[in-house]
Amino acid sequence: MKHHFTGSYLLVYFCLLTIWAFFSCGNGEEVQMEDLIDMDEETLSKGETLFVNHCSTCHNFNQDGIGPQLGGVTREVSLDWLRSFISNPSEMIDSGDERAQAVFARYNTYMPGFEHLGEGGIDAIIAYMHQYEAPKVDHQTRSDSIDNPIPEKIPLSDLVAELSLFAQVPASSDERPRARIAKMDHYPDENKLFIMDLRGKMFHISEGKTTEFMDMEKLMPNFINKPGLATGFGSFAFHPEYRENGLLYTSHTESPGSGKADFGYADSIKVTLQWVVTEWHTDDPLVIPFQGKPRELFRIDMVTGIHGMQELTFNPLSQPGDQDYGLLYIGIGDGGCVGSGFPFITYGPTQAWGSILRIDPTGKNSKNGAYGIPADNPFVGKDQLPESPSDVLSWQEGPPLEEIYAHGFRNAHRITWLRDGRMLASNIGQGKIESLYIVKPGDDYGWPIREGKWAIEPYMDINQVFPLPADEEEYGFTYPVAMYDHDEGNAIVGGYEYWGTEVPGLKGKYLFGDIVHGRLFFVNSHELERGKEAAIFEWQVSHEGEIKTLRELGGINRVDLRLARDFNGEIYLFTKADGKVYKVVGTSKL
Repeated sequence: MKHHFTGSYLLVYFCLLTIWAFFSCGNGEEVQMEDLIDMDEETLSKGETLFVNHCSTCHNFNQDGIGPQLGGVTREVSLDWLRSFISNPSEMIDSGDERAQAVFARYNTYMPGFEHLGEGGIDAIIAYMHQYEAPKVDHQTRSDSIDNPIPEKIPLSDLVAELSLFAQVPASSDERPRARIAKMDHYPDENKLFIMDLRGKMFHISEGKTTEFMDMEKLMPNFINKPGLATGFGSFAFHPEYRENGLLYTSHTESPGSGKADFGYADSIKVTLQWVVTEWHTDDPLVIPFQGKPRELFRIDMVTGIHGMQELTFNPLSQPGDQDYGLLYIGIGDGGCVGSGFPFITYGPTQAWGSILRIDPTGKNSKNGAYGIPADNPFVGKDQLPESPSDVLSWQEGPPLEEIYAHGFRNAHRITWLRDGRMLASNIGQGKIESLYIVKPGDDYGWPIREGKWAIEPYMDINQVFPLPADEEEYGFTYPVAMYDHDEGNAIVGGYEYWGTEVPGLKGKYLFGDIVHGRLFFVNSHELERGKEAAIFEWQVSHEGEIKTLRELGGINRVDLRLARDFNGEIYLFTKADGKVYKVVGTSKL
């Protein structure tokens, strides 16, 4: 039986056990897994399904990604160790296990446990992993690789924000994480709040209570919310005139082949899932739950389940008559194609992956006739582009996509605006850098041959970064206005500039954080300037008068932090794993 896997990374960070790269079994003898667990066709098929659904978002069998590559690991680590780590990695790390701590030291994050799969499920995953040998690609560290690109530590400020529990979102699973809440937003003209769970449901929050507003699983027959991380119900955005026209926009994932992709790649490359953008129309915008009809705008194929479509948004500062009014911004990641060995899929403005799209959802001049392309988009009317400046990759042939507003992102996870009209996008990085950009039309941020302000080699170990070449100015890349490296965290969560009045201590600050660790950061908005790097500061929170980390508040090592801002400009924090939403109600100083 032949098994194919082109996905990127394994959420069971147990795979971090690829620690075999750091430790061997000691005697050099191959572990005979075939004699210890079943490897029949049924078991391998089950293992492949479990791996794709629970693991492939963080690991592959070719090179390190969010977690280490797993090829050959079952020949270097004992079965008992693998079972224990997959079942409860946090316990093994905290207990002082040498292998587990070495992996944690390198990747700086805790992984969820998978005890609920049972020994049979865990053994099936191990059996499937055993089908893969160690990769033949040489991933040795190059002599000019920069191990610690930002040696300066983020200073702790004296800012402490008081949190008040605002709402508890219902659990969407009996397994961890109990909830997968990912975005909270409001009606465009009033402070009526809505929050969505990646597993498919969207809720209205009123006076701390939740009411179901939409169930994507019931509305879309091909809806899926695996393989984990950000797949499922990705994002939503109310049209600026929602009260009048009843238009709501959503993104969600479906099984591969559920429909003809408007953006696809060579059919020799696996499609793990499709992201779909939908327009919903209701005749009664104020009715809860939502009652309306869908209309598909477009769908896009993805190589893996990571770096999908986590952002749909309208410019909240735009007014009727403005060029930007009613235009939908869509953040699309690289879909894990780079980590899977297909960096050309996302490189350049002829491809939709790794871009921010800007469309008129009510227009009709797109290729499929389902949406419009604004006349002032930067690539409109440009039939050809100059040759790629890279000697490593070439742009795909053809004219640029007129939907693209800016490109060169690994994952433009959140998009927002400052009061002065400048647009910001946070970009979740690969192995070293988390970054924040001021976005202008036509910008190229360099992925997958740049990360932050460093070079990477997309056909090598993409967790390494290198000095920029001497002729860097000729490439025309735009660099971050703020960034931190993986000594400080693992994945940036974009936030918001404070626009409220209830907490004066936050005025003038853009607030954001780290998804995994739950650390909270800010930059002073006036220091955000293209061509410069603003200083990042850490801030703390207190709950019921006691300073606590979000890990302590949530009682979990992996926080999965998100931020939100309401109609009045006030700020909220929520932790995906436990479904709790907190409002920032005041500040003090240490």
